[in-house]
Amino acid sequence: MAKIVRVDVGRFDYELIGTFKFFKTAKRPSVLLRLIDENGLEGWGQSVPVESWTYETVESVETTLRHYLGAELIGADPSDIPDIHARMERAIRPSFSMGQPICKAAIDLACYDLWGKQTDRRVCDLLGGAKRAQIKLSWTVQAPTLDGAVALLEQGRAMGYDSFNIKIGPPQTPEYDVELVRKVLQFAPQGFHWADANTSYALATALAVAPRLSDAGLKALESPLPPNRIRDYQALKRQGALPILMDEGIVSPVEVAEFIALDMFDGIAMKVARCGGLWNASRIVTQLEENGLALFASGLTDTDWSLAASIHLFAWAGLDLPAALNGPQYIADRGTTDLNFRAEGDSICVPSASGLGIEPDELAKRVVTAVAAT
Repeated sequence: MAKIVRVDVGRFDYELIGTFKFFKTAKRPSVLLRLIDENGLEGWGQSVPVESWTYETVESVETTLRHYLGAELIGADPSDIPDIHARMERAIRPSFSMGQPICKAAIDLACYDLWGKQTDRRVCDLLGGAKRAQIKLSWTVQAPTLDGAVALLEQGRAMGYDSFNIKIGPPQTPEYDVELVRKVLQFAPQGFHWADANTSYALATALAVAPRLSDAGLKALESPLPPNRIRDYQALKRQGALPILMDEGIVSPVEVAEFIALDMFDGIAMKVARCGGLWNASRIVTQLEENGLALFASGLTDTDWSLAASIHLFAWAGLDLPAALNGPQYIADRGTTDLNFRAEGDSICVPSASGLGIEPDELAKRVVTAVAAT
């Protein structure tokens, strides 16, 4: 394959609509990365940090790409994904798991995009072939009042959604969380609904609440506890009231293998952006399949290339559950600048063009500047 000869980086923000607790301003920040090969082909990637949701900021992502990782890619073969990750890991070393995975996801995605364009194949086909032509989406319900929740539910239904993912945990009380879940189940009894506590429960609270959520008809409980509470996850899974999903703490296949061996969860709510991109994400999906564990889909309010990467992954994986990818819910223009890649109702089609299938607009092309070149 033609080698990488130039790396460009730049910040690219999106307008938010509505209110989502993790964003403190009216913008959804991201960092774009463009790779150019010897033949002039371009591969685009994107990092979607949120400092209140992850431990990476838009500033840390951009400076790491500019000053530490960009130069490592010059001369690399974008199709040699293991080598790409090895280069990144040598430059920014891992700690418990992969170092700065949200930052590194931009490079991983750009390499898959460039590799796909070099071979005229879609990313889902590089992974092994799409089992789905489109992915069904789930609407996020995050509301501190039940009246607010009803308004969100009605908004979601008006947009064509029938399945909901529900944000629970402090500052909401456990009693409110149970009532919120009941409200959602009463509103849409035929939908597929699960709750996400974003690691905010203590074990005693989770053990007390899980049976009540199950009685209400909830399908699963995502990230009820901090991911380093290993014995607590084991205890909650042993209780068996609800399928327990992990999200935070799931970064690379290494710790996933350990967590599986420790019998900590029933499945994973997979985020491509959180685990360093498609290479790790696809291997984790395979681990789940091999161990008979559940695959749920989630994201970091993804946009354009990050959203497309998730759609390619879940199409390849044959996902049969609604995906909690809420970029189309919370970001203007349904989360994308490319008119050919946009959610319709509660579904979004796999892009048909090669690579990730996203065409950058003129603003995206203007904001990226060179950080390394031959």
